[in-house]
Amino acid sequence: MKHFLIASFMAGAMALPAYAADYTIVAPAAPGGGWDQTARSLQADLQKEKISGKVQVVNVPGAGGTIGLAQFASQQKGNANSLLVGGYVMVGAILTNKAPVTLDAITPIARLTGEYEAVVVPAASEIQNIGQLIEMLKKDPGAVSWAGGSAGGTDHIGAGLIAKAAGVDPTKINYIAYSGGGEALAAILGNQVTAGISSYGEFEPQVKAGTLRLLAVSSAERIEGADAPTLKESGLDVVLENWRMVAAAPGISEEQKAAITADVEKLVKSATWQETLKTKKWQDTFLAGKPFEEQLAKDIAATETILKDIGLVK
Repeated sequence: MKHFLIASFMAGAMALPAYAADYTIVAPAAPGGGWDQTARSLQADLQKEKISGKVQVVNVPGAGGTIGLAQFASQQKGNANSLLVGGYVMVGAILTNKAPVTLDAITPIARLTGEYEAVVVPAASEIQNIGQLIEMLKKDPGAVSWAGGSAGGTDHIGAGLIAKAAGVDPTKINYIAYSGGGEALAAILGNQVTAGISSYGEFEPQVKAGTLRLLAVSSAERIEGADAPTLKESGLDVVLENWRMVAAAPGISEEQKAAITADVEKLVKSATWQETLKTKKWQDTFLAGKPFEEQLAKDIAATETILKDIGLVK
């Protein structure tokens, strides 16, 4: 009887799904923005694909992700169950905030997605197209207020590049930084600003609902399903793509890093994740391992040049 019970227990255990580690994913921003959406998509899809049995998301907003980054680096050292979502915005924020903790303090795992920027105005705005917004900008740069994400992030860079391409001093733009996409969206919908700039996916529901007017996108070619010209089409030589990544804690072993990377690779190849990309209008820019680390170094150097060019970094 004893042997039968042991055999039954072992058989039952073997029948259970072989989950990897439970994960806690830190989204270093307020709810509603791109990092929060990425973290919660990872949470749902890792569980749906049975890659992880339990995944929770923790929001640590502030300073373009640098507060969450610093907290993650100091508190999660050696913890292979803790992940951090980040991306291009964080690269700019580290530079503009002169943050003491940089991306060197964590373990990059993979670039996951890319997304183009969109310029919008409230549906009730008198501005009907990007040309009219640019004319206002040329007339009085300070009178045009832009709502977007953290200072020095992709949205801020985008507004600066648009101004520069239009022949306007980018240091004179009136950019209002918000710690999360939800806060920026509320300001735009509440007519508290002239225009908004952020990833297209963050604005798409309101554009489709008719509460926001889409003026232009920052892609090289028009975005399928988005009824708006590119900035290049509109005479502004600007192409800009935001990207998002997932990283692990510092101080983990090579074996732990490999296991996390394997989980992420399994996820991005799944039909569930591919459907998420399609639904969110995210580009699949997956890049892992050494190639991602090398690309990250190049992006940091290029971003520093851009930020100096538009006056955000001395």
